[in-house]
Amino acid sequence: MSQTPLKLLLVDDQDLIRESLHIVLGMDPDIDVVGLAENGRIALQQCEEHRPDVVLMDIHMPVMDGVEATRQIKAAWPQTRVIILTTFQEITYVVDALGAGAEGYLLKAIHPKDLAAGIKWVHQGGTLIPQDIARMLVEQARGAAEPSSRDAEAKPAGEEASRTDAYGLSEREVQVLQCIADGLNNKEIAEKLFLSEGTVKNYISSIYSKMDVRDRVQASKKAHEEGML
Repeated sequence: MSQTPLKLLLVDDQDLIRESLHIVLGMDPDIDVVGLAENGRIALQQCEEHRPDVVLMDIHMPVMDGVEATRQIKAAWPQTRVIILTTFQEITYVVDALGAGAEGYLLKAIHPKDLAAGIKWVHQGGTLIPQDIARMLVEQARGAAEPSSRDAEAKPAGEEASRTDAYGLSEREVQVLQCIADGLNNKEIAEKLFLSEGTVKNYISSIYSKMDVRDRVQASKKAHEEGML
C-alpha cells in the first residue's frame, strides 16, 4: 500500500453494521473512513464531498438502493471503486450490481481481516467475487449458452462442441481471451473492443473462473493448447 491511506465510504442503512464497520476498518492504518451514509442518495452527496477511493455499498436501502447508487457513482466518478457488501447471494442481485459497475460483491459473513484485504485489492485495481458466487455466474452463463433441442437436432451427426463452448465462454469473452493471447493490457482491450476497463476486468475474471486458470499466462497457454483460438 502507499503511505497515503485509501479513502473509504461506508454505505449501509443499519446503524449497528455501519458503525461496526467504521470501528473495525478504521483500525487499519491503510484505510481512512472518510464518510458514512445510510442510503444511496446520501452516498452520492458523500462522494461529491469526499471523493472516496472505494465505496463499501449495501444493496437494500431506503430512498436509493445500492445498485442505483453504484450506477450513478460510476457514471459521475468512474475512478471510484465500488464493492457491494450484502447478505443477499441471489444471482439477480450479483448480475445487477456488476452490471451497474461494481468491482466487487461480498457477503457480510466475511471475516473483517479478509474484508480489509479485499478493499485494498479492489483499490489496487482488482476485482473481487467469492468462489461460490463466481460459480453461480458460470452456471447461469452456461445455462444461457445451452442450445435448444431444435439447434441440437440441426447439428451434423458426430459434431462436437468447440472448447470455448465446453467452457461456456460467451462471444465477447472469446474476443477478450483473444486479446489476452495477443498480449494486450486491459486499457488496450477496452479501446479495441469499445468497452470500459471495469467491464474488461469483469470479463477477465469470468474467463479465469470458467477456464479454471489464475492469470493471463495460464489463460493464453490453455487457449492455445486446446485450440480455442
